[in-house]
Amino acid sequence: MSKKNIAAHLSRIADALERLAPPAPPAPDFSAAEAFVWRAAGSVFHPVERVNRVSLGLLEGINLQRDILFSNTARFAQGLPANNALLWGARGMGKSSLVKAVHGALAGEGRLKLVEIHREDIEALPDLLGALAGAPYQFVVFCDDLSFDGPETSYKALKSALEGGVEGRPGNVLFYATSNRRHLMPRDMMENESANAIHGKEAVEEKVSLSDRFGLWIGFHNCSQDDYLAMVFGYARHYGLEAPEADIRAQALEWAMTRGARSGRVAWQFVTDLAGRLGKTL
Repeated sequence: MSKKNIAAHLSRIADALERLAPPAPPAPDFSAAEAFVWRAAGSVFHPVERVNRVSLGLLEGINLQRDILFSNTARFAQGLPANNALLWGARGMGKSSLVKAVHGALAGEGRLKLVEIHREDIEALPDLLGALAGAPYQFVVFCDDLSFDGPETSYKALKSALEGGVEGRPGNVLFYATSNRRHLMPRDMMENESANAIHGKEAVEEKVSLSDRFGLWIGFHNCSQDDYLAMVFGYARHYGLEAPEADIRAQALEWAMTRGARSGRVAWQFVTDLAGRLGKTL
């Protein structure tokens, strides 16, 4: 076969392979929405038309946490230095609600975008950061309920992406995560590694060092009865749920007792039930 025929044959093979390859994902249009969900499969940004959140003023009982996260995010929205944040602690106390509410309060000018990455896609975080770098917006990348179990090593990708890699985190990106665990690892896993590994202390320190990549640790703790009732009455006033205060108080306390917990989530669930019984919409 002549060189000319070989070249033509190779060209046809290349054309065929190009047709078989999946098309490149379209360039994201970040002006289409103020929030997006990122899917690692296909590297697609899905715009969120209506973000599931409550207004910042409705979050009762977490004033200190609110002020810290709001100030950090406001500085970042202005292009000033800010820290990655880990919101950790008690279930149902408004960790993810606070992230979304703070973004909603600051998104009005259009420069601050919220991008949610799912826990199972965290290993592809470097790809997400690469897609955001250079875009004319400020991005808060948010992962809800982040934790790591067993022998998985995807936490290493997160460590490298946040700080420590050659490229580092883009200047227009912050990473916010929520977790029930301060160190993102279950305590029994850390204790087992410390007891069983040849260099147990070093193995534990490698995993604990992940949480050190977050400049802000914002703790959330179980709320008191007074805080719980303040949440209930705050929602009730906002949504115009008219009922005798004594009745709401007694029903709210009974609701919490049946759930075995007091939290912002339990308060919202009670108010949802109350609104339904009163024939009101939320």
